[in-house]
Amino acid sequence: MSKKTNLSIVIPVHNEEENVIWLHEALKNIIPTLNLTYEIIFIDDGSTDKTFEKLKSIQDEYLRILQFQRNYGKAAALSCGFREARGEYIITMDGDLQDDPKEIPQFLVALKEYDMVSGWKFERKDTMSKRAFSKIFNKLTQILTGIKIHDFNCGYKGYRSYVVKNIHVYAEFHRYIPVLAHWKGYTVGEIKVDHHARKYGKSKYGIERLLKGFLDLITVTFLGTYKKRPLHIFGTVGFLLCLSGILIGGYLSSLWIRGIKIGDRPLLMLGIVLIVTGVQLISLGLIGELMTHNRNNDDYIIKYDSFEPETGL
Repeated sequence: MSKKTNLSIVIPVHNEEENVIWLHEALKNIIPTLNLTYEIIFIDDGSTDKTFEKLKSIQDEYLRILQFQRNYGKAAALSCGFREARGEYIITMDGDLQDDPKEIPQFLVALKEYDMVSGWKFERKDTMSKRAFSKIFNKLTQILTGIKIHDFNCGYKGYRSYVVKNIHVYAEFHRYIPVLAHWKGYTVGEIKVDHHARKYGKSKYGIERLLKGFLDLITVTFLGTYKKRPLHIFGTVGFLLCLSGILIGGYLSSLWIRGIKIGDRPLLMLGIVLIVTGVQLISLGLIGELMTHNRNNDDYIIKYDSFEPETGL
């Protein structure tokens, strides 16, 4: 298991019983022609259909199957795949047959130039509403992050191994791996890839994923800017509030010295509130500084590993 390979294909799947065997066959028609050592890793993210049984029925010494105890989400599945992958180059793709394995050689060529390469579904075979939302989402992500690629949410991506080993993917941050890689100093490229319409199964895309995507965009932008210096944002706002409260207090104090009553003035309460809130924000920033060295632990349980069949028994 510790032996390195040239290429790892990492595929998270959830309820894709009609697709996994077809996808494996398509990969086996392409990868051996590359004359590379390789492995194919399927991560079953708590499927409730027969996806796991279909995967186990495949006879392939280069296939590794990992099954989660329950559905943890795509980010957790990718994080697990990245940790277990042994390839010098790592390709991730979706398990719904919409990503074409024939694009793998194109990714490998691009990875000679870039540390990471993101796929661009130039002619998407999705519904009009999904394409429209995706276009808005991608444009907003470009503006906020400064990364000029067209399709952040495309699951078809290629990496050099040192990139995925140095990026921590959790929550729903799989959409923003290009952003995380760029902020780490890695070069990020993009290639156009063919995109096929879904033939079997049900799309996992819904309005709730759109909302989560926008919320995570705010989070990843914040973390990218202030992760290592939370006091800068909380402290700055807190300092401005404190300063405003102090100025108000100074003004009211001058009135009091001159014998003017200030106890019933709303401005006094405002000044106190501003000072207290400012101190709290500065304290919050200091607590954030103490926590910056803590990392989020991977929150998933591997129920089955085909390389270690006894796992989870």
